[in-house]
Amino acid sequence: MSGTSLDGLDIALCEFKNENKKWNYKIIDATTIPYSKYWKKKLADLYKKESEELLSTHSEYGFFIGKMVANFLYSRKKKADFIASHGHTIFHQPTRKFTLQIGHGACIYAAAKRPVICDFRSQDIALGGQGAPLVPIGDELLFRNYKYCLNIGGIANISFKKNGKRIAYDICAANMILNHVINSLGKEFDKDGKEGRKGKIIPSLLHSLNQLSYYQQKSPKSLAREDIEHSIFPLIKKYHKQTPHVLRTLYEHISIQISNHLKNGEVLVTGGGAKNIFLIELIKEKTNTQIIIPNHLLVDYKEALIFAFLGVLKFENKINILSSVTGSLKNHSAGLVYGI
Repeated sequence: MSGTSLDGLDIALCEFKNENKKWNYKIIDATTIPYSKYWKKKLADLYKKESEELLSTHSEYGFFIGKMVANFLYSRKKKADFIASHGHTIFHQPTRKFTLQIGHGACIYAAAKRPVICDFRSQDIALGGQGAPLVPIGDELLFRNYKYCLNIGGIANISFKKNGKRIAYDICAANMILNHVINSLGKEFDKDGKEGRKGKIIPSLLHSLNQLSYYQQKSPKSLAREDIEHSIFPLIKKYHKQTPHVLRTLYEHISIQISNHLKNGEVLVTGGGAKNIFLIELIKEKTNTQIIIPNHLLVDYKEALIFAFLGVLKFENKINILSSVTGSLKNHSAGLVYGI
């Protein structure tokens, strides 16, 4: 798994069992391979490049994933039935009927010498869906005891049951915009929200952020890097000399948008934002839900776990994408398979 925050490549070795029509999971081991300066720049800038470089990186990144997974398994003397790979998103424009997660499955297969299931989003978009979020099938079958499943990564998204159906959508930009601002201070991220806590809210910026047209749209809906760079980055740029105050305003904005979608009940919170003390404090202040932050393995690797689960469901030819979530024509089993 590789997310919009560009933290690194998440690798999780997972086990799944279906007993008495109930799925159980276990994260046996997991790690994050931090991106080198080369990969961080390469992945961040790739959407600007010509098609030849895009295609060559698609293969190069696939070999990188395959090698990293092979090393992970070898160092732990473990085996895996197959690799389920999300890849790294370069383009995601469902209204124009395309999405691209690089990391060619054939190259992963060649490097790791294990079967690969990948490209989970394209079929859904072809069927008229958003191609996102895809994690809710795991929320439905693995984490149904929680009223809400909230992931705060580069983008914050939520999943819950409504009128007997699982629905989910992206709420707002989160770590992606926080990191964009904190990078100007020479830091990778705002640990515990310490820098944001120092600032004061800029009312005009907060108002502009909360008025973004995306928040008026009904689900199914999803956000992409393109949307955030187009709608939020220009607003932030106007206040480029007020970094701590911009950060504080972004925290307020994110917490407001998230709390707007939470009512009574337990909320399972995962993703990098679950470790941001200041952000969690702000969300708690604005909602009467019970915030549940699980063990670090689940906080850091829930998305990797569920993409492994998507692979299991595809391998068994079972539904792994819900039309109630993405808006596609029907429930379906998505993913390309290599080496099986």
